[in-house]
Amino acid sequence: MGNLPNCPKCDSEYTYEVDHLLVCPECFHEWNPEIEAEKEAEAEEVKLVRDANGNVLCDSDTVTVIEDLKVGASTIKRGTTVKNIRLIENPPDGVHNIACKIDGFGDMILKGSVVKKI
Repeated sequence: MGNLPNCPKCDSEYTYEVDHLLVCPECFHEWNPEIEAEKEAEAEEVKLVRDANGNVLCDSDTVTVIEDLKVGASTIKRGTTVKNIRLIENPPDGVHNIACKIDGFGDMILKGSVVKKI
């Protein structure tokens, strides 16, 4: 018997192969391992943080703000350069996924859609 993966639904180790599917005898879940691998790759793709132009951002990148952002009574002007950004893996609000420090404003969190990579 080969090294088949555990059932993704109930984590049973007693899976077996039928044609192109894997089957779990405990919960009767059937799945195609190739399709599961594609779904996992898509999920990883979703986790990537992209800028307004679609470029993938990484920790310590330098970006430019592409629109004026109101912060309280002041405004972060378009064209402001932000150095050494940090990406937030699981942002609390699900949207603001860039943590940074902006000169004159302090610590901020930004959306990827309001910056572009330099």
